[in-house]
Amino acid sequence: MAKIGTHALVLGASMAGLLAARSLSEFYIDVTVVERDPLPDCPSGAGPRRGVPQGRHLHGLLPRGAQVFEELFPGILDQLVLDGAHYFGGDLSQVYYNVGGHLVARRGHADSFTAYLATRPFLEEHVRARLRAVPNVTLRDEHDIVELTSTLDSRRVTGAQVVDRRTGELRTLSADLVIDATGRAGRTPNWLNALGYGCPPEQHVLVHLTYVTQALRMAPGSLDELGFVIAPVPGRPRGLGVLHTENDSWMFTVFGVAGREPHPDLVSMCEFVEDCAPRHLIAAIRAAEPIGQTTRHRQPSSRWRRYDRMRRFPEGLLVIGDAICSFNPVYGQGMTVAALEALALRDCLSRGTTDLARRYFRATKVPIRQAWELSANPDLCLPEIEGTAPLLTRMLGVYLDRVLAAAEQDPAVANQFFRVTALLDPPTRLLRPAVIRRAAGALAGSHRRRQRRGVDEHAGIGGLADSKFG
Repeated sequence: MAKIGTHALVLGASMAGLLAARSLSEFYIDVTVVERDPLPDCPSGAGPRRGVPQGRHLHGLLPRGAQVFEELFPGILDQLVLDGAHYFGGDLSQVYYNVGGHLVARRGHADSFTAYLATRPFLEEHVRARLRAVPNVTLRDEHDIVELTSTLDSRRVTGAQVVDRRTGELRTLSADLVIDATGRAGRTPNWLNALGYGCPPEQHVLVHLTYVTQALRMAPGSLDELGFVIAPVPGRPRGLGVLHTENDSWMFTVFGVAGREPHPDLVSMCEFVEDCAPRHLIAAIRAAEPIGQTTRHRQPSSRWRRYDRMRRFPEGLLVIGDAICSFNPVYGQGMTVAALEALALRDCLSRGTTDLARRYFRATKVPIRQAWELSANPDLCLPEIEGTAPLLTRMLGVYLDRVLAAAEQDPAVANQFFRVTALLDPPTRLLRPAVIRRAAGALAGSHRRRQRRGVDEHAGIGGLADSKFG
């Protein structure tokens, strides 16, 4: 493929930055990734990075994200499994998935519900290893980013100033294109303001999330399942996730929203979710051997910086990953959305650099919006969280509760629900006639059960409006 530029510069070796660098390598003679943290070049030296505090906690790579990883780095998924990651292939007996107060069917198969179970450092080290094998990509670790450089009229960003943390040397890295992949704390809004462009408008949902994680070693056969997910519901703004990760370790994460904070010790973590977790899971965790210390992380809000709404934007600059939109991490969308943004970048560059920022931000809005509607808006349906969900979201919540009720017994409905939440299908697929019929059948069955119990039907249906869609 013919190159369209000499040098591209990626600020930050986040997962978004690594994937962006892979896309850029097809269009620029040289690509440089600059990162503040040390980046070990051998798997045995990899571990959670200071710049990724959430890296010590449970992570998920949704099926659509896994597809993109494989497209950009052929063979990486098989390598993950060969090196110790666990693969969940859709056998519903191997997962305990409770969302919106509905426990999804424990029998049958859901082809779309697949996962590669591994920790964030394990995934990062494999992506970095693949990227280092790309001949025109260079990773420069232990460098602080000082500021952007630009033309005198500020119409174009021309590179960035960085400082080598080991020597203190200040240098300017010139580039045809600079991409901010520095995460939620990215300084592009400040840089844009200094260049005279103003700051992007922002959308926020205040979740006041706290999550605590403990790595565990369990005796073989302690659990038949590979994973557990229990989402919050109105009146219980707490939940948990447990995954069997690489090298037969387990990650146990509990979380609370709206200011509910678990204490960072294993006994308190179990007590925090004992009322909603299956007994055999809590028993297995209490019998397990802790690996290291518990870790805690807080995130005040989901935030979407609307670069797509800016009327003016400098040439030579783009933004990717959490630096655009950081989601409630409970939903596990971040890496997958970053992967889809990297594909959007590749597609936009294939059509040249004219009007690149406008085309790119318009393209990335598509996966961001779907993920936002599947997480941030439904978070607002929890009465404990500040704000009001849009009317359409509240109306959809009633229908989705019926879909999830059907998914309790129907693997086909569960599979379609998973295809949407995995970002494989748009949400409109849940409105197909076959799904509507099954949801209606589940509602009719629910009515019959209420009648047998003598419960007032009208009150039961009215309560659906507050249901959680995760």
